[in-house]
Amino acid sequence: MLISNIELIPGRKILRHLGMVQGNTVRAKHVGRDILAGFKNIFGGELTAYTELLTEAREEAVERMVAQAEHLGANAVVNVRFSTSSVTAGAAELFAYGTAVVLEDG
Repeated sequence: MLISNIELIPGRKILRHLGMVQGNTVRAKHVGRDILAGFKNIFGGELTAYTELLTEAREEAVERMVAQAEHLGANAVVNVRFSTSSVTAGAAELFAYGTAVVLEDG
């Protein structure tokens, strides 16, 4: 599955647009991570536990988006975007979406 954040795959012709596909996940913060993050806020530095959490969430959202595209018969997803939102105190949603397409063989 080819994935692109632009509206096309360079060198490949789009034969069919299959519609929007999406994937999301909601993740909650871990109390232990919050304590460590509190120390980082005092002393400064990257909040690596949260970076890892968001990386995992992004990967899971993309996997779900790709699964939906494959179900439609796509071989690529173009114009992929990400969005985040707070769902409740201590939990956030990461949302990935794009357009499922069928590309010519290349």
